[in-house]
Amino acid sequence: MTTPSWSFLTNHARVLLCIARDPGIRLRDIAARLDITERSAYGIVTDLTGAGYIVKQKDGRRNRYQIQTHLPLPDSTGRQRTVGEVLALLTGETAQP
Repeated sequence: MTTPSWSFLTNHARVLLCIARDPGIRLRDIAARLDITERSAYGIVTDLTGAGYIVKQKDGRRNRYQIQTHLPLPDSTGRQRTVGEVLALLTGETAQP
């Protein structure tokens, strides 16, 4: 079986999953885990921060991220799902309000 040349989730969703699993993850670790450049990881985190989906806080020399799980997905169709509900489904954890 060959590996598909596409991904089921966008890189933005994959970055959110990395942050959900480790709120203190470094950009270089996100980039390595997702096989993207650090510049791309930085751009995605900037997008997510700008849209209000994550809050970035300084923790010493590093950043710590907090996902705003109560926010709706940006392009939901039908019933509005929150970021937390989708992350809970993908990580196998309980959704947090």
